[in-house]
Amino acid sequence: MKKIIIISPLIIILTISIFLLIFLLQDKDPNKPPSALLNQDMPEFNINSLFDQNKKLSNHNLLEKNILINFFASWCAPCKVEHPLFFEIKKEYPELFLLGVNFKDKSEDIAKYLNESGNPYDYIGVDAKGLLGLEFGVFGLPETFLVNKNGKIIYKHLGPLTKKIIEDEIYEKIK
Repeated sequence: MKKIIIISPLIIILTISIFLLIFLLQDKDPNKPPSALLNQDMPEFNINSLFDQNKKLSNHNLLEKNILINFFASWCAPCKVEHPLFFEIKKEYPELFLLGVNFKDKSEDIAKYLNESGNPYDYIGVDAKGLLGLEFGVFGLPETFLVNKNGKIIYKHLGPLTKKIIEDEIYEKIK
């Protein structure tokens, strides 16, 4: 009985170590969670404009366009870090449609934020209840999707974009 008590911690540690080793050898990146939507059609949506509640944008209006969809909010610190990069994207690729989705934020707060920081987006939709984010499988903010001209999601990034990510991953996919 004493031998079992003495050997038990060793067996537990050995089991945990084996599972950890298997996980590390699978080469998974926790910053790039899998997305069920990659290479799938973008979800159907019809979203109100931040600046005109009578104006709506549907995924059907975006056919035959490359689209960069960015879920963001005024209260999101990483969103504020990546915000200036969208001006560079717009300058480098003016034909790329930038869709900003105001995710679970007050319209007046995001309007104030955009007045202060500038608005690089072609359209800003309001997702006050997070339903569109749910359709896209948004984990947290910011989250960015690249959709090709065929309406397929070809790229997803969780977290703030950087110049390196934009140059190495996004620009490569829209060339």
